[in-house]
Amino acid sequence: MPANLSPRFQNRTYAAFLFDMDGTMLDSSAVVERTWRAWANRHGINPDDLLESVHGVRSEDTIRRFGPAGIDVAEEAAWVLKAELSDVEGVVPIAGIKALVADLDPDAWAVVTSAPRALAALRIHSVGLPMPKTLIAAEDVKQGKPNPEGFLKAAAMLGVPISECLVFEDSPAGVAAAKAAGAHVAIVGDLVPAGEGTFIISDYR
Repeated sequence: MPANLSPRFQNRTYAAFLFDMDGTMLDSSAVVERTWRAWANRHGINPDDLLESVHGVRSEDTIRRFGPAGIDVAEEAAWVLKAELSDVEGVVPIAGIKALVADLDPDAWAVVTSAPRALAALRIHSVGLPMPKTLIAAEDVKQGKPNPEGFLKAAAMLGVPISECLVFEDSPAGVAAAKAAGAHVAIVGDLVPAGEGTFIISDYR
């Protein structure tokens, strides 16, 4: 696609594409499960309950929700980040994402992730995707998903109206954030009911 054209999806033109990362551009579920099961076991927490709610949410928000009273959130988030930074085994790109991103104007797409910036960079690099010019990570927002702050900030940095953006998301928290921001939504995968988005896809092929 020539760089002067706006991105198109399913015969519709948008000002920009905003991508979540985990579960949307790449599959890191194996690492997520290993890390959070280990963290839950450290604190005597039922890992199955935690894993149902961890997708699309910042680590510190998960720790606040599930951790015992008085837990040091920053210390525990650092433990989780260290574990995730040391593990990329099984992280793979979602089918078709490389071809899609390769055809996009770098100024017409962004990544909005609940992962810390260092982890986002590691995972994006590990699957051979280009680093976006615009990346909104966990530390770039005051409130994480399902709050719309991250998507609104990305649209502002790209200089486009959020109402003319298509957000690619896979989690309930992420879809809720995109809808609250006022964007169109393409749901990737099956974690969110199809009726919650403008489109639903299994991958980018």
